Amino acid sequence: MAEPVQEELSVLAAIFCRPHEWEVLSRSDGTVFRIHTKAEGFMDVDIPLELVFHLPVNYPSCLPGISINSEQLTRAQCVTVKENLLEQAESLLSEPMVHELVLWIQQNLRHILSQPETGSGSEKCTFSTSTTMDDGLWITLLHLDHMRAKTKYVKIVEKWASDLRLTGRLMFMGKIILILLQGDRNNLKEYLILQKTSKVDVDSSGKKCKEKMISVLFETKVQTEHKRFLAFEVKEYSALDELQKEFETAGLKKLFSEFVLALVK
Repeated sequence: MAEPVQEELSVLAAIFCRPHEWEVLSRSDGTVFRIHTKAEGFMDVDIPLELVFHLPVNYPSCLPGISINSEQLTRAQCVTVKENLLEQAESLLSEPMVHELVLWIQQNLRHILSQPETGSGSEKCTFSTSTTMDDGLWITLLHLDHMRAKTKYVKIVEKWASDLRLTGRLMFMGKIILILLQGDRNNLKEYLILQKTSKVDVDSSGKKCKEKMISVLFETKVQTEHKRFLAFEVKEYSALDELQKEFETAGLKKLFSEFVLALVK
């Protein structure tokens, strides 16, 4: 990590020092961290914002990845806020910019929300597209430990897949829950951020909670033997051989043997 980026992270940690304001989520493939803050919306009401930034290894020479979440904003509004932040970030390239972006959104959220909603169809890739290393389709396999609020959880997963133009399968077989996703690698990364930072399930007391028991089993660029999924589907399997057939049909027999069978044992 470059020294200016290390300094920026130290400064951000000092600024957002109250409980739950700042959290580093990952230090692999760059740095991913979350900032909780507030910005003034309509009627002078403060709107809570959850900002997730991904600083790629070549940041600040390229744009950071940005994900926006708020229980008081629609998905379309979150997309509009993100698009405006990325436009602002383009004017700050080559210098640490996260704090500048946070201050900018705090000062401009009200104006942004007054713009017409653009909807998910205009959503841009969250992560920087200035490099070519992530070009092409990628595939990732996720394992979930459980779903307490299954109906709601499934709808959220379907919506995220649709918004991020991801295809694949949400698969249930007994107690095994797998999510097989295919699409642009940057969109896969944003999906994982949403999965880890949004309240998608409920805990044992029925209170909304974030997903803390998800694991990435596998990730690779789509190979010639892999099937291209045309849609995202939710499927239930009554037996292991049915699940195995799904993987084999998709050209993922080795993936099934190496990762899925271990979950059954």
